[in-house]
Amino acid sequence: MEVKETITEGLKREFKVIISASEIDNRVNERLKEIAPTLQLPGFRPGKVPPALVKKRFGQSLLGEVVEKSVNESSQRALDERELRPATQPNIEVVSFDEGKDLEFNLSVELMPEIKPLDFSAIKLEKLVAEANKKDIDEALLKLAEQHKGSEPIKTKRASKNGDIVVIDFVGSVDGEKFDGGSAEGHHLELGSNQFIPGFEEQLVGKKVGSKLEVKVTFPDNYGQANLSGKAAVFETEVKEIRQATDIKIDDDFAKLFGMEELSALRDALKTQIEQELGQATKARLKRELLDKLEELEPFDVPQSMSDQEYESICRAINANEDNPTSTNLTEKNDDREGDRPQDANSVPIDEGLSDNDKTEYRQIAERRVRLALVLQEVGRLNNIEVTDEEVQRALFQEVSRYPGQEKQIMELYQKNPQAMASIRAPLYEDKIVEFITEMAEVSEKKITREELLAEPSSEKPSKPKASKSKKAPAKKTAAKKTSAKAAPKKEKNS
Repeated sequence: MEVKETITEGLKREFKVIISASEIDNRVNERLKEIAPTLQLPGFRPGKVPPALVKKRFGQSLLGEVVEKSVNESSQRALDERELRPATQPNIEVVSFDEGKDLEFNLSVELMPEIKPLDFSAIKLEKLVAEANKKDIDEALLKLAEQHKGSEPIKTKRASKNGDIVVIDFVGSVDGEKFDGGSAEGHHLELGSNQFIPGFEEQLVGKKVGSKLEVKVTFPDNYGQANLSGKAAVFETEVKEIRQATDIKIDDDFAKLFGMEELSALRDALKTQIEQELGQATKARLKRELLDKLEELEPFDVPQSMSDQEYESICRAINANEDNPTSTNLTEKNDDREGDRPQDANSVPIDEGLSDNDKTEYRQIAERRVRLALVLQEVGRLNNIEVTDEEVQRALFQEVSRYPGQEKQIMELYQKNPQAMASIRAPLYEDKIVEFITEMAEVSEKKITREELLAEPSSEKPSKPKASKSKKAPAKKTAAKKTSAKAAPKKEKNS
């Protein structure tokens, strides 16, 4: 094998690799010897087929297998001998090859940058903490009571108004055809709650029991069901009953609705829940501060291909109107992300329609993410930080439990999709690295209010990207409750 380095530019390396025809021929002959004992051809005993006949019959088909294996092994050997660490999957381009001739190919790769060892003890962090107080618990109780309030029929024959709970039957159709999830009987809908798609509830205000009407609405463009997005729909609706909400007394009986013996036990449970929420917020704020500190360390070049892929990911999030285009797991490998691939030469550029300012800002954010990811990965590699299978399974079970009734399907989805499993493992790995660094950093503690802790912190550096005027800003998903026109009736507590 002959290897010649042809390009050395920053993190980019390119080599010309030549494997002689004799070496390829030797490898084919070795492979033929391996399979010969297993061959069974008419007129020959098993394993007694003449070598010349074996080569004539199977040599050509084995040649492709041998060439592929030779290219892969030679590429890895060329990198190993030079102690090079690829940042992304190497690119291989066969220049020339024909039977009986040398195999020549180009090997191009981007390398991991050199990241100098970090002195974690020199990092100073401020840990923001807040405690759950009586006011927080009282507010949580009131919110809980609001969610579980009962209702009773109105006492007069008046028309419906905002705040009322109308009991309705409805059948929805698009272009005259009924659609799945568009019908219900005896559904309890609180007017003004925005449970259904925009425009639905407003048309039920001012109606009396027995009213029959056509509720005409248009599904949002970013609706959860693609076949309904942007479509005009008609719901044949009948008002069966009008109810008004009744207050619920917060006492020991209220606590029993949640399996508690007394109100004090419910208050304790809410306090624990609030403290867990605050703990997660403290952890997130500390992690954000650490990442900002890491970015201030000595800069280094990042692989252009990784930066490009991250930039595409951000643009794709904007185009898909996702809720938060600046949120990602830093340590999740870019080349493992579904869809994050170079654009086809004839396709529309992923950033078409973005302003020059947006493009510049997204590029800066992409480079920041990649740089921080590489720093964390290097810390994890040098300190042998790993995520165990048991930790992944626990996280997977927690994720699956968020979909009651669909646990089996969701579990199978993750088990059959390596990229989905990577999305479970990546944040665990990243958090373990962050905890490792934090334990050695100088951390001071500062007490603040719950409101201050939960307030939206300063955005990802550079400033959070804004969609240009030609692009819609990522919007919160809207649904017809709000992902289906059909909603499970609330359990009403009659007085």
